[in-house]
Amino acid sequence: MKQARRLATSPTPSVAADQGDVAAIVAGTHGDAFAVLGVQQCGAGLVARCFIPHAEAVTAYTLAGKKAGELSRRHDDGFFEGKLSLRKRQPLRYHARNAGGDWWLADPFSFGPVLGPMDDYYIAEGTHLRLFDKLGAHLIDHEGAPGVHFAVWAPNARRVSVVGDFNDWDGRRHPMRFRQDTGIWEIFLPDIGAWRAYKYEIIGPKGERLPLKADPFAFHSELRPATASVTTAPLAHRWGDEAHRSFWRAADARRQPMSIYEVHAGSWQRRDDGAFLSWDELAERLIPYAADTGFTHIEFLPITEHPYDPSWGYQTTGLYAPTSRFGDQEGFARFVDGAHRAGIGVILDWVPAHFPVDAHGLAWFDGTALYEHADPRKGFHPDWNTAIYNFGRREVVSFLVNNALYWAEKFHLDGLRVDAVASMLYLDYSRKQGEWIPNEKGGRENLEAVKFLQAMNTAVYGNHPGVVTIAEESTSWPKVSQPVHEGGLGFGFKWNMGFMHDTLEYFSKEAIHRKHHHDQITFGLVYAFSENFVLPLSHDEVVHGKGTLLSKMAGDDWQKFATLRAYYAFMWGYPGKKLLFMGQEFAQRGEWSEERALDWFLLDHAPHRGVRATVRDLNRLYRSRPVLHLRDCEPEGFRWLIVDDRANSVFAWERSAPGHEPVVVVCNFTPVQRENYRVPMPKAGTWREIINTDAADYGGSGRGNGGAVLARQEEGGPAATMLLPPLATIMLEFAGE
Repeated sequence: MKQARRLATSPTPSVAADQGDVAAIVAGTHGDAFAVLGVQQCGAGLVARCFIPHAEAVTAYTLAGKKAGELSRRHDDGFFEGKLSLRKRQPLRYHARNAGGDWWLADPFSFGPVLGPMDDYYIAEGTHLRLFDKLGAHLIDHEGAPGVHFAVWAPNARRVSVVGDFNDWDGRRHPMRFRQDTGIWEIFLPDIGAWRAYKYEIIGPKGERLPLKADPFAFHSELRPATASVTTAPLAHRWGDEAHRSFWRAADARRQPMSIYEVHAGSWQRRDDGAFLSWDELAERLIPYAADTGFTHIEFLPITEHPYDPSWGYQTTGLYAPTSRFGDQEGFARFVDGAHRAGIGVILDWVPAHFPVDAHGLAWFDGTALYEHADPRKGFHPDWNTAIYNFGRREVVSFLVNNALYWAEKFHLDGLRVDAVASMLYLDYSRKQGEWIPNEKGGRENLEAVKFLQAMNTAVYGNHPGVVTIAEESTSWPKVSQPVHEGGLGFGFKWNMGFMHDTLEYFSKEAIHRKHHHDQITFGLVYAFSENFVLPLSHDEVVHGKGTLLSKMAGDDWQKFATLRAYYAFMWGYPGKKLLFMGQEFAQRGEWSEERALDWFLLDHAPHRGVRATVRDLNRLYRSRPVLHLRDCEPEGFRWLIVDDRANSVFAWERSAPGHEPVVVVCNFTPVQRENYRVPMPKAGTWREIINTDAADYGGSGRGNGGAVLARQEEGGPAATMLLPPLATIMLEFAGE
């Protein structure tokens, strides 16, 4: 009796939410809406609370359609609550009504979380290697309903909401659940699907409302100048490139031919009206062209989402989204698959060195320096007016490492060319004394960036055999392309910037003066095998008043074309992988601009067709003659035959590899034809001419040796007496004794 009396006199739990909570929900300032809204325990029963602006009456139903209770309006702005006739928590749908009509909506606050404790553990540890499956916007089925799960990292925010046209861009409607252990906010919205624009509305740590932010993990974005992220369905492309990927997984890339065609997707070609080509149109035109010209790879300047066309993609705001300029992610997947089926790899120019400070991007993402350093001496890049990632923060490292893995896994990319590595490695890069902070050892090396690059390369090579990483690193930092376990940065290859600068400088000199610059050709072999090198003639050399490769060559127009053909053959015969920027394969005359297509009409003229034919034949030779690529990265495959003929500006060397006949490369970099010129040869016998850049078919004078030369055994060793065409490179292959 006493117990019954006590129960009878105990107060009945109140259905009503605390007035302060109601006011905060309506004002959009509540930091834990999931503690108030949705289905809540009230004594032995359950209550439902919701915030539905413009509604005058609301009835709760289960997802199966069973009525669960009438809700009363607690606040005129649309806060409702009421008891439920349910015995256990479950998701709800609401039937809302006003004088203008009625509508149905599901209650996102009645659904449980999607992320689990193991996600929390690995995310907090910084070792989660599938963040792209967890963060961002994902179409899923959850607790009996289809919808989109959103998750974003903003540990210092007071409140984060998903906003879009589905909630009138009202940040009060869908505030997210905060996972304190990781700093991640999440919510499942059951009423939306693919192709819905959205952003995050964030209230910072001081209560300030920040500019709306795009999703760092967005897989698609609106077309600029709009900047919202867009929900997408999971990538549905059915791949047919297993033969291509299997080959590269089993191959040693250092011993494979790699001739890379560097392309800016927005200006390679355009439609007749000047509009960009779609990925499918690029596939129809670019893939056959690259295949016909003999390139093994296409390397795109960054195609990740970016707001400003003249940045060429290097100021990216959406590292996980192929830019909407050319279509959606399905179109990009079709392009990569089509390239692979044609035997061509695809490399992405990747930018983890810096990011722009656009208001909708990563800068001060949650009201704090989250992705960047707060101190501008570490967090601001003076060259590009951009922010620098905080490589000492495990969440930032995880964001970037996962991005590298994302492109390899989801889009089957064959490689990442990592931009501006030198700017990452040095704390004083482009800074004066007092504008940078030394590392913990008092030095200028960015030790945190080193660890990040090593972690990225370890993850890529460990999880995706066959994918290569290539560093654009312009200094003499040691062991860039050496394994991490040997103290290296772990890249597969490094751009040989010294080769590019020295050779372009050499060929810009009038031929009569080249004898005074002989070392600019020979010096490169001192360090040619210190790294696994790619020889780049890149976009950086044909913009900003630098002209084109053709315009850089000295002499009159005939000499410019002849020198350029000889230069290309010199480069293709030189140890190292090859890279050539678009348009230079047919000697583009006008400096490159992202605003227009290449000058394809030039191929109507014989000299330009001749340069393209030269490049096509060089690619064919490079791929078909193993000695020209098997030992690109090893000194055993190279031997000087003539290195000291300064007076005549002649060079000759041998390329070799075990089990294959050698190839001899001979260059004459003056417009003087040299007859009866003696060249030491690897062995006596007949040597067949496999290319002569002075051939009439290429636009040359047609001088040569009738297709072959004879090397005789002499006292000092085998040698051949031959004619060296003017401003030309020839290659000779041993044909027999």
